[in-house]
Amino acid sequence: MSDIVGRILRASTRGFDCGTHSNGISEMHNFGSFVKAPIANNDTVFAIGLIYRLEIKDDQLVTELVMGEHVPFNVLQDQRQNRMIPVEIKVLNVGYMDNMGFVHSLPPRPPMSLSDVELCTLEEVYGFTQRFDYFRLILGASEVPIDDLIASAIRGAASVRPEEEYRQFLVSCGQQIARDLSGDLKRLSHILALIRP
Repeated sequence: MSDIVGRILRASTRGFDCGTHSNGISEMHNFGSFVKAPIANNDTVFAIGLIYRLEIKDDQLVTELVMGEHVPFNVLQDQRQNRMIPVEIKVLNVGYMDNMGFVHSLPPRPPMSLSDVELCTLEEVYGFTQRFDYFRLILGASEVPIDDLIASAIRGAASVRPEEEYRQFLVSCGQQIARDLSGDLKRLSHILALIRP
């Protein structure tokens, strides 16, 4: 059984936004996490994406509390722990999976509104990251913190591997990024520093 990250608010083949509430935020909502959502009410085809942005939305009550000079600590704690503050999560699509396996390309259709977004299982992350073709979708994205996102995705994919594969996986990722960014040594150096074990 997979963990529910949120529900689709809006979607395109390039990516999607999903929503949840602050009480539901956990490690599965981390930047760079691999998530999946069913495509067009089809339970056998899933878009696979990476979380690249989390936004905690404000409302009138939060604004009033921020403007207050002397807000009691217990009121702040109550608002943080018991109130359901809306959270919006932005996801970049990096592939999809169907009955045939994993495809490192944009999905054929976007997920439908209100579909559940789930955290990918460890096995799915392992299988999807056996090849590095999805790097080009990250490197070609706009309005995304590309360097940090690719490094976070690599570290996450490395963490699901057995100890004996961990270091070689990072080396292979570094070699692929070196090929992809051979014309941008400064950026390449930055990403390699971020994924260094």
